[in-house]
Amino acid sequence: MLSVASKPRLSLPRIVEMNIGFFGLQFSFGLQQANMGPIYGYLGADEATMPLLWLAGPMTGLIVQPIVGAMSDRTLSRFGRRTPYFLIGAILCTICLFFMPLSPTLWVAASLLWILDAGNNITMEPYRAYVADRLAEDQRSAGFLTQSAFTGLAQTLSYLAPTLLAMVVDRNMLDGNGIPVVVRIAFIIGAILSISTILWSVIRVPELPLEEEEIKAIEDKPGGMLSIFVDIFTAIREMPPVMRQLALAMFFQWYAMFIYWQFIAFSLSRSLFGTSDTSTEGFREAGLVVGQIGAFYNFIAFIGAIALIPIVRKMGVKPVHAACLIASGAAMLVIPNIDNQAWLFIPMIGIGIGWAGMMGNTYIMLANSIPPERTGIYMGIFNMFIVIPMLIETLTMPLIYEPLLGGDARNAIMFGGVLMICGAIATMFIKLDQKVKITN
Repeated sequence: MLSVASKPRLSLPRIVEMNIGFFGLQFSFGLQQANMGPIYGYLGADEATMPLLWLAGPMTGLIVQPIVGAMSDRTLSRFGRRTPYFLIGAILCTICLFFMPLSPTLWVAASLLWILDAGNNITMEPYRAYVADRLAEDQRSAGFLTQSAFTGLAQTLSYLAPTLLAMVVDRNMLDGNGIPVVVRIAFIIGAILSISTILWSVIRVPELPLEEEEIKAIEDKPGGMLSIFVDIFTAIREMPPVMRQLALAMFFQWYAMFIYWQFIAFSLSRSLFGTSDTSTEGFREAGLVVGQIGAFYNFIAFIGAIALIPIVRKMGVKPVHAACLIASGAAMLVIPNIDNQAWLFIPMIGIGIGWAGMMGNTYIMLANSIPPERTGIYMGIFNMFIVIPMLIETLTMPLIYEPLLGGDARNAIMFGGVLMICGAIATMFIKLDQKVKITN
């Protein structure tokens, strides 16, 4: 890899092009976030234990991303260090997105989610490492916030896809397993985007060639999986202080966000339509509302991520991120108390601002605190700060859902709001290096 000083500066359109692949990746994630809860409901999942069916995301992230990150740091191929992982992950995602809405039973859907999340995770951290590799340090905030903007745009469209399709396809048309046809079509669109956008980015903005000494350093490293695990444990032991300090804030915000994705359809089914029965038209309508408000908050995230670039430059990333989490937490506290669909779009502004911060600000704080030769492995390890909270949430929510939250999804959403605000407080205790504030 070229030194920071010698890396060619990219224009904003080129930075956009290198992140087109992230659009397809996040479209896939958006389909999961908006539709897996309802799909599980259609296939007969029990509401209290449903979080266990979401184990795929945190478990595959915990296992796959650090290993893939470490492997990508030592990969030498004609296509580059990171590109092979983009392509393998995109192919897996495409296959699973196509078959997911055809699932005849709950166990088939859960199994496909494991493979789908593995594909997403194979792609995710090498992609973030690719952005850090490709950009000079003073352009990284623009790179990661552009990535955050694509997250917002992709998830806006993925959340909204079933509602838009319902304009031309009967929303109550179901296939043999009870899943709406509009959901099936949305997943097919996601399958196409998953592979096509990745190909666009890697062809239009290829990786920078490694310098001879970097190639030699990689070749001199011992081979085999054992050495990869040694690299991972060594990197964890030598983790930069900023990265360690981010752990607590990441725990609160990702535990809260996972609650939101799992329970928002069930919460709105109660607050808007007065039902918790997943076989009713009211629950199907709640699923479409989730898509509509999710599209809106992701659109806010798309606009917000772009707006955050000059704001972070002026005010610093830490206070801006804390403010983003407070906005999201306040929104979660009020959502379950709204019984008019139109009013839901107001708190979605807060959710969108928080989501923009989560997908951009934390990576700005991380990218400038880690050594460039370990970018891939540290991006993979950093994902553990996302998936471990998700894993803990998945295992603990079935235990507290009835006794502490009254078996009511509305209380679960408000609990998530409290955790978001705790994340904002934890963010303010992070001690950043001055260079992290350098942006644009």
